[in-house]
Amino acid sequence: MSTLPPRIEKRIEHNIDKKLTQRHVVETMLEAERPYFSAEQIRARARPEVSKETVRLRLNGLRERDVIADDTYPESITLYYINHPESSWPLSPEGKDALAFKSPLETLSVSDFLRLRNPAGIQTLVLAGFQLTLVLFAIGIVAPVILSDPLVQSTNGYWEAGGTLFVVCFALLLAERLVRMIRTNREPTRSLLPDSIRSK
Repeated sequence: MSTLPPRIEKRIEHNIDKKLTQRHVVETMLEAERPYFSAEQIRARARPEVSKETVRLRLNGLRERDVIADDTYPESITLYYINHPESSWPLSPEGKDALAFKSPLETLSVSDFLRLRNPAGIQTLVLAGFQLTLVLFAIGIVAPVILSDPLVQSTNGYWEAGGTLFVVCFALLLAERLVRMIRTNREPTRSLLPDSIRSK
């Protein structure tokens, strides 16, 4: 039996005679690495042998005690999440802080770069440069077979390398945006599927 946050511990029922207790439901939600749950998902994770109606009764009881909250979507889909008073999101305060955290590159200013005053940002930039160098080496191996001329031509070697790097970065950015758009369009459909189908 895991320890629940004091705010939740004092609000839930402490009746252990039931096959599925409020504590069991809350523990299942806290231990999973996701913010939202449907009643069926909680039933599958907590006690598959209990009925969906029993799970809904426990969820309604927890909602009345302000332990969880819910959002209802079209087609009568209701998703439940732990109600954190510190956050207006269906997310723990720690999770919200993690999302708000800025990467080292986001905090690297031109002044810090010139003065070498942001070690984490500079190291991230250097590592990204190494990775892009490997990409350029790979392109240098494949390009002569596919292309007759380099991607960028210039009498200045630095300009040619910089232009090639720009083209590669731009292509990577476009590829990432395209993949993200495809995933975003597929996600609503996948979220409506049962876990057994979604995991295949």
